[in-house]
Amino acid sequence: MSFFSVQGITAGYGNRPIVENVTFDIEEGTLLGIIGANGSGKTTLLKAICGILPHKGSCTLDGVSLERLPPKKLAGLSGYIPQRSGISIDISALDVVLMGFNPQLGLLERPDASMKEKARAALLQVGLSEHENENYLHLSEGQRQLCILARTLAADEKLLLLDEPESALDFRFRYHVLSLLRRWLREGERCGLVTLHDPMLALNHCDRLLLLSDGKVQGMLSPGSDPAERMERELSAIYGPVSLQRCTGRDGKSHLIMLREEK
Repeated sequence: MSFFSVQGITAGYGNRPIVENVTFDIEEGTLLGIIGANGSGKTTLLKAICGILPHKGSCTLDGVSLERLPPKKLAGLSGYIPQRSGISIDISALDVVLMGFNPQLGLLERPDASMKEKARAALLQVGLSEHENENYLHLSEGQRQLCILARTLAADEKLLLLDEPESALDFRFRYHVLSLLRRWLREGERCGLVTLHDPMLALNHCDRLLLLSDGKVQGMLSPGSDPAERMERELSAIYGPVSLQRCTGRDGKSHLIMLREEK
């Protein structure tokens, strides 16, 4: 049995479905990239999986049906990082990270010393250790995104859902965050889903890719093993004519480059 399974997810707004009958399975330790054109349903799919949007179908994580869980229990198993955090009050970066422990705390219970230690370790992981006492609202958009990521890493949930985490990050931090996620996922019983605008970032950092088109699954790719010809064909159905080339960096590692081709 797979570690995380999505079966027949259909969700939308009002009577208008945005994603229809989405089904896939991934194994423990997998980072699944979700790519597609604007309006293809990437964000809607994440919101349905984490319970923000009502939906048809089912999600099963390590044998547990997510639809049957109360909200606090669900929050303890899965973490959702939206494009914007929604935090609008004066609060320190450290306290934002400590919010990740709320599902573990009782009414009026405060985080203990071990939780604060984990929160500081998570800030160090994402490169914000020097900002732990800084007002969250004074951080740049990219730093805020890293702070929210630290909150999820500290809470140690089994399922991590990220909506375009690269959108507010510069070139260096885009690759840092995806590399950090891959390492973190392999350290425990976890998996992650990430929507991405940048297909080359997805091709080089995700174990598998779910391709969405008009709310439906266009295909599933494994960049590390699938033939370039097949990936070109699948990606061209979404982005128009493209070609893939492999190049070797100075580190000796192979990287995929996607080029736009004229019709």
